[in-house]
Amino acid sequence: MNIERIGLDHGSGGEASHELVNDIFLNRLDNDFLRKLDDSAVVELSGSNLAMTTDSYVVDPIFFPGGNIGSLSVHGTVNDLSMQGAHPLYLTLGLILEEGLSMEDLTRIIDAVAEASQEAGISIIAGDTKVVPKGHMDKIFINTAGIGLIPDGVNVSSNNARPGDVLIINGHIGDHGIAILTRREGLLFKTALVSDSAPLNSLVSSILKVTPEIHVLRDPTRGGVATALNEIASHSGVGINVFEHALPISKPVLSASEVLGLDPLYVANEGKCLVLVPREHADMVLRTMKKHQYGKHSEIIGEITSKNPGRVLLKTRVGGTRILSMLTGEQLPRIC
Repeated sequence: MNIERIGLDHGSGGEASHELVNDIFLNRLDNDFLRKLDDSAVVELSGSNLAMTTDSYVVDPIFFPGGNIGSLSVHGTVNDLSMQGAHPLYLTLGLILEEGLSMEDLTRIIDAVAEASQEAGISIIAGDTKVVPKGHMDKIFINTAGIGLIPDGVNVSSNNARPGDVLIINGHIGDHGIAILTRREGLLFKTALVSDSAPLNSLVSSILKVTPEIHVLRDPTRGGVATALNEIASHSGVGINVFEHALPISKPVLSASEVLGLDPLYVANEGKCLVLVPREHADMVLRTMKKHQYGKHSEIIGEITSKNPGRVLLKTRVGGTRILSMLTGEQLPRIC
């Protein structure tokens, strides 16, 4: 990596982020846990498998349609644990506050943390607060850490995709990123755009009750669906075919994306998960997901193949094929 300074694209979740992680962090901190590059690390303790994760939230604006930085921080941490098949148990909350932040705003944020953690069924068990001088940051940043218990027989990882697996997503793509961008820029559309931010642990639990043979769970946050699928294809050494006609994209997001010149496949989501499951279980898993409040619009959107390992291909509506590469550059900064 021949750069001298950090740029916004290093936080995009795309190619620059991966170069930063591999060349700077993993190159110096390498171990068996980090090498998997999953959303959480899985550690064995006293005969139990625990998932551990940490995350930071710097979203702008801090209040947006469908949530705020408080609810987002809980949802994001819960979902990272859930993507390992874990049942989230405990969460810590670190707040960095800018001098001058109103008590009213802080109270709204902490109320959202309380409500989101109650819905997810987890406890905030520790925290820390720091204040920096006005102008040294933007209102509030939140750091979290979470821990969850992985049930026996569950082995979920981005390294586990297998040819023949079916790819399912639990609903509309791009809602969060487009909602954030339009609010940030003051753009108005006829139809309201709302973030999809939500805790997915109960959805994942319902899937695993149907079958523990789920190979991969992944939340397509920064970099969107296309980047998350590229990570899976690379880590598992498989090819992935995505069916354009099956992609669930709402009309408001599609319209806004066309106006803004964005591809919804690269826009962040905060309440979506990609599920890779053996074909023989796919219909049963899909039916289960559709019964859940956060899976009503679930669809089968692709398949895993042994051809073109490491690549993601979009099968277009007109019968063509195009490569879906990993996100390059920074499409939407400060998105989570």
